[in-house]
Amino acid sequence: MSPSVETAEHEALLRLLLSGAPAASLRRLLDSHGSGVAALAAGTRDWASHGLDAAACRALRNPDPDAFGRALAWLSASPAHCLLSWAHPDYPPLLRRIATPPPMLFVAGDPALLWQPMVAIVGSRAATAGGNANAALFATALARAGLCIGSGLATGIDAAAHAATLEAGGATVAVLGTGPDLAYPPSNAGLLARIGKAGAVISEYPPGTPPRRAQFPSRNRILAGLALGVVVVEAAVRSGALITARLAGEAGREVFALPGSIHNPMARGCHRLIREGAQLVETPEDVLETLAPMVRDLACALRGTLAIESGIEGALTRAPGVDTEAPAADAAQVRLWRALGHDPVDLDTLAERTGLTVAELSPMLLAMELEGRVAAEYGRYTRIAR
Repeated sequence: MSPSVETAEHEALLRLLLSGAPAASLRRLLDSHGSGVAALAAGTRDWASHGLDAAACRALRNPDPDAFGRALAWLSASPAHCLLSWAHPDYPPLLRRIATPPPMLFVAGDPALLWQPMVAIVGSRAATAGGNANAALFATALARAGLCIGSGLATGIDAAAHAATLEAGGATVAVLGTGPDLAYPPSNAGLLARIGKAGAVISEYPPGTPPRRAQFPSRNRILAGLALGVVVVEAAVRSGALITARLAGEAGREVFALPGSIHNPMARGCHRLIREGAQLVETPEDVLETLAPMVRDLACALRGTLAIESGIEGALTRAPGVDTEAPAADAAQVRLWRALGHDPVDLDTLAERTGLTVAELSPMLLAMELEGRVAAEYGRYTRIAR
């Protein structure tokens, strides 16, 4: 997309979003017309047929100039800023499956991370030292296994999970209940900047949107929808983390909870989740074992014809020029297998050797690791001798 075409699309999408029209109506408009520009050009009668009332139609023609200018300035401020609409091919596939997906997402950082297998790690803002340590432990191990770590940038468990993932060289996504340019709490502004450079920051709210109570449960549905599973580390009985866990369960995602001391009020929410059917987990390996089939399914969706299923069934084939057994696969898998050696190699090197993107490689590598064919340590990968 040329810069001028991209700008026109951004302007049209911002008009749609700032109109205040219901999210379902905006999704229907984008489904009908395929782009923001086409939807904007459809006219009042068409907008009304998709559920926009008179006030929304007026706002669509004359958006708030301050909000419109602020959002457009944010989008043009960096090539790492983008706006993914419901009609965009890069809109995250798992998020499409929830009951109320956002019609648009503001993204700062790498939008390809939204396609990677993700685990959300959430918990109390008033976490104990042990809870923060457990969040860091799980985030580090799961990130080194190739999973993206999602959380909400709050103090306590969220911040511990984000920071540990960055320290491990892993991928992390922060889902905000404010605009993508505002950290909440403000003390996490430095962490927000780090995630924007090394991971991705996303929000359904336009730049400049301040924190409001109702926006955080809405934020939680996006976090739950992006993830294959949610790990609740510490949570009181009345906690936003339990909202995320409930939304994850309603979306068909896995819910995990760490047990704690019966004397710790921050463990009672986890104990409640376990009584209600969440999986009790004690190690990151417990999470990986449960998510393995889901990761393979997602890898298939990402690559289209990628034959990950053959590895699940245990069928092996010898690829031409490969001196050890490789999983039956399409050309992309064979290229990856050939690029791997018995010496550790990082993702960037594998991308250079294979011509595949990091977003394409990550789920493939994770599926191979879960099948016992690849080892991962400190972000570097090797074949496992068989």
